[in-house]
Amino acid sequence: MNDQQPIAMPRLNEKAPDFEAKTTQGIKSLKDYEGKWLVLFSHPADFTPVCTTEFIGFAENADNFNELNTELLGLSIDSTHSHLAWVRNIKEKFGVEIPFPIIEDLSMKVANAYGMIQPGASDTSAVRTTFIIDDKGILRAMLYYPMTNGRSVKEVLRLVKSLQTSDEHKIATPEGWEPGDKVIVPPPATAEEAEKRIDEGYECVDWYFCRKDLN
Repeated sequence: MNDQQPIAMPRLNEKAPDFEAKTTQGIKSLKDYEGKWLVLFSHPADFTPVCTTEFIGFAENADNFNELNTELLGLSIDSTHSHLAWVRNIKEKFGVEIPFPIIEDLSMKVANAYGMIQPGASDTSAVRTTFIIDDKGILRAMLYYPMTNGRSVKEVLRLVKSLQTSDEHKIATPEGWEPGDKVIVPPPATAEEAEKRIDEGYECVDWYFCRKDLN
């Protein structure tokens, strides 16, 4: 009989789980990010090679995220002292300064609230999760990676751009969309709209699949 407790999982398009936690830049809570987008990401442990490459990637793109009104916030189940020592090591050995805070989550409270602990991988380490939370505190996207494989920071950045573009223009974006590419017009909701769609000036393959230039 399996007596494992079910993993708590946040849900897309609902309020992100609230938190208040000690970080390398003082106490941070979800409320501190109101009016901004937030990328909250976890890593299994400090002083590990794959995590080091990810942190360097996020640091090197921090200004790009800031241009999108987006903050970065890391997390692992390590102490603040460990985080600080690791950040100093990255600066000394790789010449990269980590500008964003890192949550100390020894109690695993934040990790459990966000479903960052996967018993099949480890009972005490967070897997590589990424949560994109919008400026209203709504969880918009979740990405899960195993401990052995680093995530793509460029893809996280691209996804933030895509979500913000969809919100602003009420459109969808195709696979691999980048700013400047054509976007997808929402499909018609009625038979009458479907009949009119072909003549509405969009680039249409069929009534349900139409693209347009944002410009």
